[in-house]
Amino acid sequence: MEKPLVILGAGGQVGRQLAHQAALQDRPVHAFNRTEADITAAEAVAQAIDGAGFVVNCAAYTAVDKAETEQEAAYRINAEAPALIAGLCGEHDIPFLHISTDYVFGQSLGRPWREDDPVDPPNVYGLSKQAGEAGVRAANPRHLILRTAWVYDSEGSNFVRTMLRLGATRDELRVVGDQHGGPTAAEDIALAILAMIDAASKPDFSQWGTYHFTGAPATTWYDFAAAIFEGHATPKLTRIATSDYPTPAARPAYSVLDCRKIETVFGIAQPDWRVSLAKVLEACAIDRSA
Repeated sequence: MEKPLVILGAGGQVGRQLAHQAALQDRPVHAFNRTEADITAAEAVAQAIDGAGFVVNCAAYTAVDKAETEQEAAYRINAEAPALIAGLCGEHDIPFLHISTDYVFGQSLGRPWREDDPVDPPNVYGLSKQAGEAGVRAANPRHLILRTAWVYDSEGSNFVRTMLRLGATRDELRVVGDQHGGPTAAEDIALAILAMIDAASKPDFSQWGTYHFTGAPATTWYDFAAAIFEGHATPKLTRIATSDYPTPAARPAYSVLDCRKIETVFGIAQPDWRVSLAKVLEACAIDRSA
């Protein structure tokens, strides 16, 4: 009998989509949200992963600005917990996939970031995720780390839903236009993870390590917002600089990820975020009309 895929952090955007897409593919799945499995508690993790064929950690502390003052919580969830899970998986010979972020990178190199480029997180959130990556690498050689960015879905807290909410009540939205990245739909991430699991589950697989996956082409928050409201007369969008919108946590100005490695090893091409966005907007419209 096929061993189940265990998903930790199944209440988040990627976790929900991963559980949904796995079920659509008739895979056995055990999905746990944060109340069902405390990823910071060894006993809870051990119970959750018992009998797993593969474990995916989708859980994270993602409040980037709050992390500046809630460092202990950020490190507990983003650094200590992934190392704990990876270690327990390693003890039971279970392969492990962990989701990370573009925020591990700092100043721009003038080109998309590759997996082996030096990390230099600009904020506490990024530092905690970097520490989590290091902990996973040290705890379990059979690991995959998937860095992604600008995640959005028809549910949860994300840029698309925030823009739709604010756009419904405001005549003008000021959006940062000098930060560059790759918007990535949660469904696309989920499908990429399942493809990676299939390849990594083969007996001769040896390409463990870190991979990048985002939507393409690279864009800015302003142009992403413009695509969200394309065809709508309101709201008016005004392009602003990062300096015009100060936040407690610094953001990388250029966090475009080079995604050639994941295509070379797994055959996973970057999805066009504009196509994925259309699907998400359609789902959002259905939700609002329900």
